[in-house]
Amino acid sequence: MDNNESQEIFIAQLSYIGAAISTLGDGIQAIAAGLTLESLKNANNQSSENSTDQSQKTESMQKQIDFLISELKQIKKILK
Repeated sequence: MDNNESQEIFIAQLSYIGAAISTLGDGIQAIAAGLTLESLKNANNQSSENSTDQSQKTESMQKQIDFLISELKQIKKILK
């Protein structure tokens, strides 16, 4: 009976240790998921900022092209 009791205590201790390790693993996994989420948010914000910058550059280039076309039209009128 004493040996059987020791075995049950040992099994309970192993179960406790396993549950503790599993809980620790879940905590680490939750932290990793949070870091991944934060990283994706930062990448998305940078992507949005890059997209906004790109749109502004495109708009600026379009204005310059429109200005050059206007100038060419005026030159064409002068040459006629």
